[in-house]
Amino acid sequence: MKRRSLLQSAALGAAALAIPRIGRAQNAKVLRFVPYVDLAILDPMINTASQTRTFGYMVFDTLYSQDANFRAQPEMVDGHQTDDDFKLWTLTLREGLRFHDNTPVLARDVVASIKRWGAADPAGRALLGVVADMTAPSDRVVKIRMKQPYRLLPDVLGKIAPSMACIMPERIAAASPSKPITEVIGSGPFRFIANERVSGSRAVFERFAGYAPRPGGGTPGLTGGPKIVNLDRVEWITMPEAATASAALQNGEVDWWEVPSPDLLPMLRRDKTLVTDVKDKTGVVPILRFNCLQPPFDNPAIREAALVASSQREFMEAFSSDPTEWRDKVGLFTPGTPMATKAGMDRFHDKPDLEAAKRAVQAAGYKGERVVVMQPTDHPVNNVMSQVGADLFKRIGLNVDLQAMDAGTMFQRRANREGVDKGGWSCFPSMVGGADVLNPAVSFLTRGNGADAWYGWPTIPKLETARAAWFDAPDLPTQQALCGEMQMAVLDGAPHIPLGQILQPTSYRATLTGVLEGIPKFWNVQKT
Repeated sequence: MKRRSLLQSAALGAAALAIPRIGRAQNAKVLRFVPYVDLAILDPMINTASQTRTFGYMVFDTLYSQDANFRAQPEMVDGHQTDDDFKLWTLTLREGLRFHDNTPVLARDVVASIKRWGAADPAGRALLGVVADMTAPSDRVVKIRMKQPYRLLPDVLGKIAPSMACIMPERIAAASPSKPITEVIGSGPFRFIANERVSGSRAVFERFAGYAPRPGGGTPGLTGGPKIVNLDRVEWITMPEAATASAALQNGEVDWWEVPSPDLLPMLRRDKTLVTDVKDKTGVVPILRFNCLQPPFDNPAIREAALVASSQREFMEAFSSDPTEWRDKVGLFTPGTPMATKAGMDRFHDKPDLEAAKRAVQAAGYKGERVVVMQPTDHPVNNVMSQVGADLFKRIGLNVDLQAMDAGTMFQRRANREGVDKGGWSCFPSMVGGADVLNPAVSFLTRGNGADAWYGWPTIPKLETARAAWFDAPDLPTQQALCGEMQMAVLDGAPHIPLGQILQPTSYRATLTGVLEGIPKFWNVQKT
């Protein structure tokens, strides 16, 4: 597949004329942000979309957070105590925590929130599986008694990987985790202004005057530390057209474009009024996820044939011809981190044998079933990955139906477990954050527990066995060996195809300072 052609200057000029009448901010404390895609779902407990996670960290807060080295740190908790064998955890909330409706954050809110999150999130379900009881003996104290020694509680409750273990009022957390919440009340640094939201176009946030940053100073981390808000208002403005977003950024109509199109990066880097840089050094790890419940991908042999036929380099070059912006030969865990492994990576080739894969598909008993590939046209990475994937599937003899839609529709439709004749799907692309696949404690891609697994619902017993052993591993070498076993189980069972790693620059006006490393965050940022 050819790389997308460069936009011409004439097109940019035309796009500038088409920019929505945003108006320039008269107040320097208003920041206008162009998100990757529209904010479609407002429940960070049950959705793994990256923009919902970014929204979540603005509006909600978590018991623990992560510092710059991915280590768990207290956030809403003042501290914790454990017994000698880590079977009893006693968490004490910080004083002065309040929700956006001006009610205090209480321990019973925490208990209800963890239970709701744990019913939806793979890591949360694993946690609740070893919880004997969880109580709120007083307004600021939560006691969690485990069935067995459990040392990773702060890491799991503070993981960046979606879904978030965020805290919401008990009355809201009591809602079913099978449906998104309808009222957005958090205790984070920004309030969501629901009556100013325009679906598909705009989301608005205002500084929460009652927010209590973690005391003691220190350096902001990936998701924690002192969250000092210097902005009065943040407006997310969705611009599906890259040329429109680029012109708006250069003209000062917006302040920050989350993920510029690769074709426009050279131009943006030449603009001295902008800062264009990679802030999230873990990047994103795109995948193609199979529906393991419905034909034809309920057949592991067909999934494996498709995996072996894929070239990570082909997928990455389709997104960008600049090799500094991506890596191939990427497995189950984030490259360059302790759990990354080369186990089984010799299966990937730059020029795989497609005819052999085609024969393998037929030998596996493929009956010509329709393969519905969801294509989110407004999502730059996933749009390309779905097109390359659909082309690959055709070349190995599958009956492909590439269906275009917006990302919000795909995020909702991927929960459908029915066949393609009932609105289901066969494969969808996903852009997984590198911070979301650091290790088995946070990665939803390390689950093979069938109906309780992430979308696609694979059943891979070897993966589950190795993952369970990882939590009990006595040392790092043992953990790393078990991660090799997990990667081999994924390559054998093929619940998804790993496509590589993309290092995505972000671009913002030089008038912004204090933009932090990692996922987009709006605390610490100042606008001059």
